[in-house]
This record gives sequence, C-alpha cells and structure tokens, in this order.
Amino acid sequence: MKNVKLTIEYDGTNYSGWQIQNNAITIEQVLEENLKDITGENLKIIGSSRTDAGVHARGFVGNFLTESKIPSDRFRNILNSKLPEDIVILNSEEVELNFNSRFNSKGKTYSYTVLNTPQKPAIGRNYVYHFRRDIDLALMIEASKQFIGTHDFAAFKSSGGNTKTTVRTISSLKIIKQGDYIIFTVTGDGFLYNMVRIIIGTLMEVGLKRIEAKRVRDILISKDRTMSGPCVPPEGLCLEKVYY
Repeated sequence: MKNVKLTIEYDGTNYSGWQIQNNAITIEQVLEENLKDITGENLKIIGSSRTDAGVHARGFVGNFLTESKIPSDRFRNILNSKLPEDIVILNSEEVELNFNSRFNSKGKTYSYTVLNTPQKPAIGRNYVYHFRRDIDLALMIEASKQFIGTHDFAAFKSSGGNTKTTVRTISSLKIIKQGDYIIFTVTGDGFLYNMVRIIIGTLMEVGLKRIEAKRVRDILISKDRTMSGPCVPPEGLCLEKVYY
C-alpha cells in the first residue's frame, strides 16, 4: 500500500465542482474513473477542498491509497495521457501513509479576477467576473485591512456545509489593478463555504460606496450574513496554492 499525492490544475468551466455528485460531472469523478482504468482499483481521492461549479485551480492537491505497482511519479504522465484537456496533473509523488490532503493543509491562497470594462469579453469570459460600473480601488483596499487576522466569519458564509467553527485566520488580502483587471489575492488557514466570494462581494459594495469601509468590522462582529455583500460569480475564482 502506498499514498500518492497529486498536484492538479483544472479549468472548472465544464464541471460541477470537485466533489462527486449523483447527477453531474465533477473533477473527482473524472480522476477516479481514469485511475480505475489504470490500476483496476476502486480508488477514492481525498481533495484539499471542495471547489464549486465553475471554479478553477492552479494548485489543487489530492491523494489516494493504492496497491498498484506503478511508480508514484509515473501517475502524472499516465493520467495526463488519458484525462481531458481541461484537467492536468502537474506532479505525482509518494507521501507518508498518514498524509491527508484535506486535514493536513495549513492554508490556501485563492485569487479572484474582475474585468472592469464597459463591454463583456468574448475571449477569457470563463475566467473573470465582468463588472461594468466604476469602482473605487482605494476604498476597497482600506476596507480589506479589516479582514486580516483571526475572526468569526459567520457573516461571510453561505448556508450549507458542516464546519464545526466559523472562526478562520486571514494572513493576507491584496488587491491590485492591472489594466482593466482588478485582482484579489487571499491567503488564510481555511475558508468557509463561499467565504472568499462573499468577502469579494462585500469589498465591491465598499468600492461602489454602498457599504462604508469602516463597517466591515461591524459586519464581522455581527455574524449576520444579511449585512455582508453578495456572493460574486464563481468563474473569477481560482485556487492558487495549498500549503502543508
């Protein structure tokens, strides 16, 4: 028995997220079906997170236990020869048997990209949130500082999920403008269901001057989801890296 760790890049456009579902195609399903073809085993991949439909990843991590004699580093090339073009294995390696890609994770970095132009894009539309209105970057940056640290993020979580606590720590939240693109980069020890997308939605409400920058702290304290901003669309979100 050995434990194989995969680092995975994928375009989530055509999938209903990572986790297997009864009536939709997911990343996990495609990987497990291909692994069964390769090994003859019914393998279960443990994923580092449960990305939603339409969300992308550059550095997703998964692991699986196998009796296969295939060298661990060979799984990368074998899987890539079989997988669809929108799922790529960047690396495969053997790790300790007790390694768990979800529970051993110490943190993650996500990016979210907004295209701020009058007209919607034809090319790249599946990787950005197109937003037409002018938005105040300085106000968003000011408000973003209040998310740094350890807080109860109950006001920034969609209903659903089975987490034991809504307390999380955000170590970094950066906002930069590159031409017509506004890029948010968030690093934390973990994230609640839709937490990143609701934080971005709240910051954009600040940028539109619908929520005062100083009110972010009050929203955190309130733990009231109705006080925070909307959950922005999934296509702008990308899991960049998982830390161990």
